[in-house]
Amino acid sequence: MSTQAGQREAKGGRGDRREGSFAAADLLQAALGLASDLDLPTVLQRFVAASANLTGAAFAAINVLDARGRSTTFVHSGIDERLSSLIGRSPHAIGVLGAIPSHGTLRLDDLTHHPAFKGFPANHPKMGPFLGTAVRVRDRVFGYLYLSDKPGGFTDDDDDIVLTLAAAAAVAIQNAQLYAASERREHWLRAGQQITTMLLSGAEQEEVLAQIAASSREVARADTAALVLPGMGDSLVMEIVDGEGADELIGTVMPPDGRAQTVLRDGNGLLVDSLHRARAMRVDAMRRFGPALYAPMQADGRGVGVLVLLRLVGSQPFGRSDLATAESYAAQAALALVLAEARHAQDVAALLDERERIARDLHDLAIQQLFATGMQLETVRRRAARGVDPSELTGIVEDALDNVDATVRQIRSIVHALRDPDADAPLAERLRREASLARTGLGFAPSLVITLDGRVLDSADSLEGDAGLLDDRVGEDMSDDVVAVVREGLANAARHAQATGVTVRVEVEGEDIAGRVIVEVEDDGAGLPPERDRKSGTDNLAARARRHGGTFSLGTTDEGRGTLLTWSAPLAGGRQRG
Repeated sequence: MSTQAGQREAKGGRGDRREGSFAAADLLQAALGLASDLDLPTVLQRFVAASANLTGAAFAAINVLDARGRSTTFVHSGIDERLSSLIGRSPHAIGVLGAIPSHGTLRLDDLTHHPAFKGFPANHPKMGPFLGTAVRVRDRVFGYLYLSDKPGGFTDDDDDIVLTLAAAAAVAIQNAQLYAASERREHWLRAGQQITTMLLSGAEQEEVLAQIAASSREVARADTAALVLPGMGDSLVMEIVDGEGADELIGTVMPPDGRAQTVLRDGNGLLVDSLHRARAMRVDAMRRFGPALYAPMQADGRGVGVLVLLRLVGSQPFGRSDLATAESYAAQAALALVLAEARHAQDVAALLDERERIARDLHDLAIQQLFATGMQLETVRRRAARGVDPSELTGIVEDALDNVDATVRQIRSIVHALRDPDADAPLAERLRREASLARTGLGFAPSLVITLDGRVLDSADSLEGDAGLLDDRVGEDMSDDVVAVVREGLANAARHAQATGVTVRVEVEGEDIAGRVIVEVEDDGAGLPPERDRKSGTDNLAARARRHGGTFSLGTTDEGRGTLLTWSAPLAGGRQRG
């Protein structure tokens, strides 16, 4: 048996190549092939195949390690999948595999004769000649290459081959890992933007929280994602859970001195190798999971909650890069929630101020006027009881009637002030405002086309001539519904469609009984989901259509992609109910 370990010095002046030597062109082509791909599984498979082909080894494998030296990926050739499944988990760097140096190669005529050999795992084929080397860039080892069972044993030329390929593979692996990390960051960024868009579009907080959990689980490739939020008193509760074991986890009260409390209090994320093996685990439902990641949801020093990502036992642990991106996403989600709460608080304050103003107006105007009218009628009653001539009471009664009419007008004025402040604007202008406001939620400006009897109102000049006619045809009551339909359609597109283009069409044709208004909101997005849990918005649109004797539908476009909202009502129906 011959053994060579350590880094071999470069050989110069070698003349004749022995039989079976490799061609430099083949080696160069294999090295370039490794550098041409950024998909890690493809890079590894190419590396293993090239190493086996160029050396003539019957078996080849690469074992990729994480920062802690644990196997994360194991790619092999020469063993079929059935036998591989019987062998089981990836090998550890112990025994002969642990004797591979970080520089150079370990070459053995028969690995079973090495002092560190500890036997083959169950179902593992017997192997003899062996060649192993580290796959590294400078001093960082990404993994190890294992070659075995070359007829006649491995040679010096084989050492040169694997050292050259290992250097090329290490760079390719590093590039692929960096590319994968950048892609994950981009996915986290998109998920955060989606949350912000939902909040700006007026989505309910529960819907936003569910989206935070679902998107973080998908991006992090976790089996389960949970949002731990403040409950009664100082408790923390798993209020939102998405993924494996959701029914068991939801509603779980976290231990008062547990990891979630620590992360929320200190504001620092936490990685756990295995909850299943954790001695201090007091939540039984979480013992089914292995790797875990805790990311604080904080904004301006305020703890909103904790994002918890979980993977099943035996899964790859979360890394530091996973924690960094998850913390950034959790902070962005927390800031969006805090801003939404602040906006809601402002809306509530404005509503309370408006109620106080209405109360003052009713007290100072309508109620005082009614009180004065009541005094006048009381005077009429007393005089009539004394037998005063009715003709003398006529003037008082007429004054009281005038006061009643004035009070009715004042109440109408107050009620009118409660409506949309833009309600008095022309319909075309209100629709253009809706399209402009939707730009924030969509990320682009939607297209708006308004037609009256086939004429397109495409500019301010054209609006001047037809704006009044458009308002007369549609009527005040139906105009409010048309604006509400457009607003809901644009909001749905912003929340769910993931579209790159949205078109709003409002068509008014004819008048009276034959006249009709048609509203269409069309997008080129993902289309309707197979199951829709929340339908309150579309139910409202259907109710608005029925009120005018019209119709409402929501389906796919003629091209079979995207979503088409169609709302239609007769113009006469609007005036009959106006």
